[in-house]
Amino acid sequence: MPAAIALHNVGKVYGPERSQVAALQGVDLEVAAGTWLALMGPSGSGKTTLVNLIGCLDQPSRGTVAIDGTDVTSFSRRQLTRFRAEKIGFIFQQFHLVGYLTALENVMLAQHFHSLADESEARASLEHVGLGDRCDHLPAQLSGGEQQRVCIARALINDPKIILADEPTGNLDEANERIVMGLLADAHRAGRTIVMVTHDPAVACLATRRIQLRHGRIEDSNVGKPLAIGVVPQQR
Repeated sequence: MPAAIALHNVGKVYGPERSQVAALQGVDLEVAAGTWLALMGPSGSGKTTLVNLIGCLDQPSRGTVAIDGTDVTSFSRRQLTRFRAEKIGFIFQQFHLVGYLTALENVMLAQHFHSLADESEARASLEHVGLGDRCDHLPAQLSGGEQQRVCIARALINDPKIILADEPTGNLDEANERIVMGLLADAHRAGRTIVMVTHDPAVACLATRRIQLRHGRIEDSNVGKPLAIGVVPQQR
């Protein structure tokens, strides 16, 4: 079985040739299907760039990127968009919900970009995250935790093999953090590969593998057994 994610000698630079900034330098990374990977590191370490490459939102300056056995390195923007809609679900720290659409319509919008919108499936996805009674609410009428759960329903609606979560608990209180991490744990148990960016060591401990980035390179990588959701350390 091919790796869910495979990057080989990947580099990414930004800016004009004489003043380029290297965001990633010679990154080699393979992530087996079904892994829950936590990406950690200080600001500017390359976490966002790495997630953008895995999520087919950008392309490397050198090296190769393969997702679910498909080399996407030379894909056109249109090909990347289609591939992304089929394979990857996104959960963002800032939610990125469309303000004038209801929770239900935000989930159905993700269906539209993938294939056809199905209201009953979208409702079922919201019910799965505990928001069956919030389907007709606008984002402004939802709490931060509820908005993040809409994002999770949206990320899962097309049954992606890979979920990318960028600081999914960064704007949440402790109670909602537990709910969101529980939903991610459910997705992991269902066999999905999860790549999660976090600054929080307690959240990172839930992952089965952890990577530390620094100056665009993988500085440390370790594999560990995730903690149970109910015993997330309380200290920050």
